[in-house]
Amino acid sequence: MTPTLKTVTRSLAAGALLAGLWTAAEAADISGAGATFPYPIYAKWAEAYKAKTGIGMNYQSIGSGGGIKQIKSKTVDFGASDMPLEVKDLDDAGLVQFPMVMGGVVPVVNIKGIQPGQLRLDGTVLADIYMNKIKKWNDQAIAALNPGVTLPDRAIAVVHRSDGSGTTFIFADYLSKVSAEWKAKVGANTSVEWPIGLGGKGNEGVAALTGRTDGAIGYVEYAYVKQNKQLIYALMKNKDGEYVRPESVAFQAAAANADWAKAPGYNVLLTDQPGNASWPISGATFILMYKKQDKPETAKQVLDFFAWAYKSGGQLAESLDYVPMPAKVVDLVEATWKREIKTPNGQPVWSGPAS
Repeated sequence: MTPTLKTVTRSLAAGALLAGLWTAAEAADISGAGATFPYPIYAKWAEAYKAKTGIGMNYQSIGSGGGIKQIKSKTVDFGASDMPLEVKDLDDAGLVQFPMVMGGVVPVVNIKGIQPGQLRLDGTVLADIYMNKIKKWNDQAIAALNPGVTLPDRAIAVVHRSDGSGTTFIFADYLSKVSAEWKAKVGANTSVEWPIGLGGKGNEGVAALTGRTDGAIGYVEYAYVKQNKQLIYALMKNKDGEYVRPESVAFQAAAANADWAKAPGYNVLLTDQPGNASWPISGATFILMYKKQDKPETAKQVLDFFAWAYKSGGQLAESLDYVPMPAKVVDLVEATWKREIKTPNGQPVWSGPAS
């Protein structure tokens, strides 16, 4: 054996040892997959939690549809979805669901000369754009909402999600509430049959595609607007007839009347809520876990992470214009954990926050 070959062999052996150590270290981490809507705050929380505890949270931002599939196939410790599952679906799969944080979905445009908040839209016009009934930016229906604004004689390039997405569900649920035609012809789900448009994968993909396409309109979670300065948000006319801008106080206003205690499976939709300050395309994002846990220690780590996020992650959430869950809702959720998430022997996995 030549010295070079010996060196290579030693290097391979060392690499294998390091890989084994890396795998052992990674085994202590927790894993999740799903919604892109909460990805910015989950990433912030994971960074802060690892600095505090040494435990990492590996999250795949693949869309709500993918998150539901992965938790059902047990390839992750938790799934994440912005479309809450119905109680029957939860029971059939043996899952428990709880809300983690709230935020807003925002129409964004790329129109030369238009500044953030300068363009006004309402639900009817937004639905008609996405149904290919309004095809140009200077259409009379848009112009009527925007007196004094110079709108270009340019075709509208519609951008939507290409993957199964809870952001799409929130957006389509809103359009279903404000447009009977949308409800009848398209409806609301994590994936819909789009009448027109270019597809982008994830909030990231929609933001990128909208940002580089002149005349485009898309929809993204608000954190992506803050992170992409080339995206121009539109004001939206809410249920009370007021034009509001996307921001934390508007998302909070939409969530103010939510009755989580009376909603089976915490299935609460925050779109088109009343209130003159409410952002009309608001929503919560949800975590999915199995009621019966084959790996109770891992499940406890997951719940410890989310308990920490509820208790200590509010300021980080607000910095990205998410809305933390109210304390009374957190109390309800933690009671649900104790009552429903069990070891194979029927004992509660989680009895309270880690010391």
